[in-house]
Amino acid sequence: MQETNRKVLLVDGMALLFRAFYATSYTGYIRKTSAGLPTNAVYGFIQYFFDAINTFKPTHVICCWDMGSKTFRTEQFADYKGNRGDAPEELIPQFDLVKEVVEAMGIQNVGIVGFEADDCIGTLATQLRNEAEVYILTGDHDMLQLVSETVKVVIMKKGKLNYAVYDLATLFEERQLTPSQVIDLKGFMGDTSDNYPGVKGIGEKTALKLILEYQSIEGVLLNLDKLPKGVRGKIEADLDMLHLSRDLATIRLNAPVRCELNVCSWRIQVETASRKFEELEFGGLVKVFEGHPIVDADVFSV
Repeated sequence: MQETNRKVLLVDGMALLFRAFYATSYTGYIRKTSAGLPTNAVYGFIQYFFDAINTFKPTHVICCWDMGSKTFRTEQFADYKGNRGDAPEELIPQFDLVKEVVEAMGIQNVGIVGFEADDCIGTLATQLRNEAEVYILTGDHDMLQLVSETVKVVIMKKGKLNYAVYDLATLFEERQLTPSQVIDLKGFMGDTSDNYPGVKGIGEKTALKLILEYQSIEGVLLNLDKLPKGVRGKIEADLDMLHLSRDLATIRLNAPVRCELNVCSWRIQVETASRKFEELEFGGLVKVFEGHPIVDADVFSV
């Protein structure tokens, strides 16, 4: 039974970290410690993180992370995300550093080798949605497939404190889609960012028209004889890739991950967090802790 006063914020950690890196490095200046360790992305991550905390006021928080580029999706399709270059040199040491900072604050880090952060988020949202209202903080529109009666997806938009919050009504009103149709749309049109093709020659406009008219991939396939000859030919020529693209787009809800509500309460280990901030020369950034529930580090670790 869901308790309405419980609100879980599931944070797409990489989305925040990359956003923070590029937002603070475009001028060419990279914040570093006196020892030369780059920290701009972590510093910005903390700011974005607390902006969201102050906006959505969760009672529980979990940060989810990618754990390397090799996943079950790259086994299914070797070119999956194969178009992405290496991360900027100054960002690489901050991947582990940000997790250390999150842990120092007393927040659960979750990530599973072989799965993406999306799969961890989808699985946790499914596990927790009957116990709490779930908010997913991300920049990834693929997450819209996770929207449900008790799961909202918060898309970070350009600029500070600029969010688009999607529930079932908003998703349908803005895109005329249900959550499952978000997946089927990607099956047809593919995803250039994740580097899988969908059906060759079918773009977003045609894909959306097909989904709106026939509701699903299955609905389209049952009505192939009604489609224009050119569209039908493209689908028939690329059936295997259509099904593979849909599978690649599908966020898993059964990843081997679990996080009970009682271990992810929103409370800051203020002592360990302050020490970590001091070590990273974050100075006055500790002010973000003001007004938030804190816990003694020793008590928290029992």
